[in-house]
Order: sequence, then structure tokens, then C-alpha cells
Amino acid sequence: MESALAAPPPADVVPAGPPSFTQRLQQLPRRNQIGLGLGLLLLVVVLLLLSSRTGSSDYRPLFTGLADKDGGAVIAQLAQMQVPYKSEPGGTILVPASQVYDVRMKLASQGLPKGSLVGFELLDKPSIGQTQFNERLNFQRALEGELTRTITALADVSDARVHLAIPQQTGFFREQQKPSASVMLQLRGGRMLDRAQIAGIVHLVSASVPELNPRAVSVLDQTGKLLSNNEDEASGLGLDAQQQLYKQNLEATLTRRIEALLEPMVGRENLRTTVTADLDFSQSEQTSEAFAPNQGNNAQQTLRSHTLNESSNTATAPPTGIPGAVSNQPPVPATAPVNGASAPLQAAGGTGTGSTRRDEVRQYEVDKTVRVVRNATGTVKRLAAAVVLNHRSKTDAKGKTTTEALPQAEIDRINAVVREAIGFVEQRGDTLQVVSTPFVQPKVETVDVPIWEKPVVRELFSFGAVPMALVLVALIVVFGMVRPALRAAYPAAEDTKGPTGKPGATLSEVVGDQAALPAPEEVLPRLEAPLDQTKLQRARELAKDNPLAVANIVRAWINGEEPTI
Repeated sequence: MESALAAPPPADVVPAGPPSFTQRLQQLPRRNQIGLGLGLLLLVVVLLLLSSRTGSSDYRPLFTGLADKDGGAVIAQLAQMQVPYKSEPGGTILVPASQVYDVRMKLASQGLPKGSLVGFELLDKPSIGQTQFNERLNFQRALEGELTRTITALADVSDARVHLAIPQQTGFFREQQKPSASVMLQLRGGRMLDRAQIAGIVHLVSASVPELNPRAVSVLDQTGKLLSNNEDEASGLGLDAQQQLYKQNLEATLTRRIEALLEPMVGRENLRTTVTADLDFSQSEQTSEAFAPNQGNNAQQTLRSHTLNESSNTATAPPTGIPGAVSNQPPVPATAPVNGASAPLQAAGGTGTGSTRRDEVRQYEVDKTVRVVRNATGTVKRLAAAVVLNHRSKTDAKGKTTTEALPQAEIDRINAVVREAIGFVEQRGDTLQVVSTPFVQPKVETVDVPIWEKPVVRELFSFGAVPMALVLVALIVVFGMVRPALRAAYPAAEDTKGPTGKPGATLSEVVGDQAALPAPEEVLPRLEAPLDQTKLQRARELAKDNPLAVANIVRAWINGEEPTI
């Protein structure tokens, strides 16, 4: 047996361990080394690009819509504060999301952004030797800036500009020129100012400038449309904004009433209606006074004044006749009644004459009625309504759908319902038309859009194209350059089965040991004396005839023991 197999190496000789990673890389061919280095470099570049693109989403807007001057000042301050930033078109500056509020408060403490508008802070630093003209001009600029800031605080106004024309007041002119103002508004998208808001802006500007009449303030929007109309000038041109709004609201209310009543009867999509209202916004006032006597015999009369004048005049006639005792007698008292014919006054000594006058005036109050009538504005002069109904669909037993007009009886019922809904008055000249006609259904053409032209795919591609490309490059680098180099440095272990590929062809399978024995090609180089083909053939025959003994011998060699047969 000793002649058949070579002796194991001495116990004091320690076999060399596996080579390190650096040694394996040094043993690689030059081509694999260059590929591995270039692959690792490309992989690092791809990872940096992915991290930078992912980190860009962490930036949030610090300011938007900044002017060039303010943007430059803010960027200079951010560079001084060592805060990373990004500048985008439109005056937008981005900073990391975690520093937005902190940086914004720090910049606000330094007065940034200052903005293109200046207010009364312009007067905080007066210059030496400033003329009166410069003082007046700075005051006007400051007042315009303050008014602009106040107007832009409105929710519907994104930007504004105020121009003031303030003439110089002097005592050398008899008639002083009055100031005027113009306001240019930039409204937000889809917003509109009502009449009350426009009037508020006009009064704000007029109250801020001394002796400025509200009629001298003009308000325009970004399209050049005049928003502030003079009521006196616009009265003869037609309806103003408030009257037009009232007319539209009335027509919309009547239209909704008709739709609310007819939709349950014919369906929402089978109805079209419109109402036109002719309104009277003229104002008139009438005052009348009516006088009438007290009516009836028993009507109570009110005495306003009563005047009574009485006067009497009595004259005695001179004595006549024969003088004597009879003529010297006193006159006889009058015997005539108070009311009635008076007898001639006779006296013993002669006759007398007299007169009596009595005037009486009574004045009574007469009925008086004063009536003041003011006609209401916005009264309905005439209504015109039109209702169009779609034909009714009908499906037969075979599933064929046809349309037919509504019966006349149903149209009459709908006509009566609409009359009551809008308050139809025939004497006023109102008109109503209810028509049944088939609606034209629009043909919807289905367009087959390729999947790559769909908005969702385009948006996904625009946002994910670059990251996907970077990931693809990383995979190509890993599997095309790095992996081949690593496989060359660490070759795969050979199959533990024998040449026949059958179980029992290896010693580990015969003995039942879990650890796979090294291949003969790996053991033979470690033998001290090379074996010729004869001894090798003998060893193979011995292992084939007595595999158990050979396994014990190899196990003893591995454990450093003396082999026993």
C-alpha cells in the first residue's frame, strides 16, 4: 500500500491559504482590470446623478414673482448665509424644504425682499439740500406706493398701480385745479370685481388725497376696460353694472324655476329654456293736493274763524213847531220792536233818525289731501320665455329605438305650468312658446391614441425617463463590466461528481461525509514527489476496488494521523 500511494506532506508544512481580493485582482488580465475600474466609476456617477435628481424634490419655493433687483439681493444674501438655492424663471427662488421658513424669517429681518414699491419709508431718510419740488415728488411717490399696497391686499387683485395727479396749490390763482387719480388693476385668473368693490377702491383713493372728487378717479383692468363709470354720464347710455346684474339674476331665477319643474317630467337632457325680461328702471315722483267740501248733512264741520261786527248811529232832529209847553216835553220812549219795521221816532218837541249795522263772518276748514307717489325701479314691463323639448324616445319589442313628438295635451300642460312659474300676465304683453323638436345628438368620434401619446404616459415618461435611463445604465454596468470581472477573480468550484456523473463515484458519497473532498487536480500539485501514470493508475484501481480503505487513508491524511489499513 505504501508503494502504491505517496506519503502525505510533513505535519510542520502548512499549506498556503486562499489568495486575498487584492491578489486576485492583480492576477486578473489587464482587460478585466480596466473593465472593473471603469464599471465601478460609471456606477458611482450614476448613483450620484440619481441622488441629485431625487434630492431636487426636497427644494421648496422661497419667493415667487420677484423682480430682478430683489432676486439679485436675495441670492446674494443666501450666498452669504451659505444656504443652497436654485433660481428658476419667473423670479422663483428654491431652497431646501427644511430651511424655507427659517431663511424667510431671516431675510425678512433684513428687509428682503424690498419690492419695487416704496411707501412712506421713502421719507425716513431726507437728504440735505432737498428742494421743495423733490419733497413734493417723494410724498406723491410714497402715497402712490401705500395706495398700491392697500389695493393689492384685496383677494381678487394680484397687482395694481396708482397714478396721482396732484397740482401745486398756490394763492395766486383764483380757481385752483383739482387733483385726479387713475388706478390700473391686474385681476387674478377668472376673478371679477363687483360694483361695490370698485366703489370701495374709488372711495379709498379719493379719501386718501385731499380735495379729490370720487368722480375724478378712473379704475381700469388689465384689458383696458373702464370699471368705474360716472353715474350721471352712464344714465343715458343704458343700464349700469348693478342694473345689468339685477336683470341677469332675475332671468336666471326664472330659468331655474322652469327647469326645476320640467326636469322631473321630461328629463334633464331633454329640456332647453331661456327667459328674457324687459325691466323699467326709470324713477318718477308725483305730488298732488286735493280739496273737497265736507260731505253729508251730518258731517262735522270745524270752525276755523268767526268775526262779528255791530254798529248803530242815532241822530236827534232839531225841535220844530210852535214853541210852548208841549214842545218842551221829553221824548216818548220808542215802542217799535227790535226785529221788525220801526215806527217813526216822534217826540213832543220834534222827530229823530237812527241806523244800525251788523257784520258776521264764519270760516270753516275744508278737506285737503296731499299724495306723494314714487314709482318703484326695476319693475317688469314684459317677459318673453321659450321652452324647447326633445322628442320622446321609444323602444319596440325588437329593441329598435325611435323618437316621437310629445302629444299636444302634454305640451298644453307644460305651457300652463310654465305660465304659473314665471308669473305670466297677458295684459302686460308677456309671451311664451313651448316647442317639441328632436335634439341633434353630436357624433362622438373615438380616436385611437397610441399608448405613447397619452397624457399619462407622456407625463410619466417626462418625469421618469431620466431615472429609468440611469437605472438601466447602472444595470448594464453591473452585469456587463463588474460582474464578469468578479467572476474571473472568483471562478466557480468544479462539480464534485466523477467523470461518470453517477452516485458513488466520489469518496464523499461512499463514506457519507458532508464535506466535499478536493478534486484530484487540486491535491496532486501539493504532493512532494510527482507520480507517474503507473502509480496513479494503481491508486485509481485501489479506490475503485476498495473505496472504504482509500477513504480511511485520505481521512487520516486530512486529520494528520497515521493511516491504517
